[in-house]
Amino acid sequence: MYQFIETICYENGIFQLIDLHNERCNRTRHHFFGSQPEIRLESHLSVPVHLKEGTVKCTVTYGIDIVMIEYVLYEIRPIRSLRLIVDNTIDYNFKYADRSKLVRLYQNRGYYDDILIINNGLITDISYANTIYLCENIWYSPIKPLLMGTRLSSYLHEGRITMAQIGPEDLSSFSEVRIINAMISIENSPVIPIAAIGI
Repeated sequence: MYQFIETICYENGIFQLIDLHNERCNRTRHHFFGSQPEIRLESHLSVPVHLKEGTVKCTVTYGIDIVMIEYVLYEIRPIRSLRLIVDNTIDYNFKYADRSKLVRLYQNRGYYDDILIINNGLITDISYANTIYLCENIWYSPIKPLLMGTRLSSYLHEGRITMAQIGPEDLSSFSEVRIINAMISIENSPVIPIAAIGI
């Protein structure tokens, strides 16, 4: 049976973007398992006392019901370079617990810090986060990310990011790349120079 994950950031005493996590979790459950009573993730979350002073990554594994919840202190991994990897078959529209395809692609990164996946000629995501691109003080995100992340959804709703069709040939139009996901905001993302993206 399929299993899925929600990765939720706990910071400053608050579960960040929890409404968007709830919406994605329940939309996924409805798609795969039919009509089900809604889950409110926050009612199942309780960060251990010894972790409450830091930024905590809460990973909820679920199917029809919640299977497991894990809590770990989180630090952003430094990402300074990306390798372009083409994969026209990958499907990660839902946040599957099985990330084996992404792991296999990541293993082809060579001496780069992570991969930047090209799907049907368009730039998408790195192995664990959405990507955004700066041009003349405007942030753009790929029009077809592999996974619509909760933070990306939030920024699009707020008007902080604009979606655009971005191919490898367009990268030189941008001044930098950053990564965003539930744990990483625009402000605390590593900055990746365009020149540090290679093949």
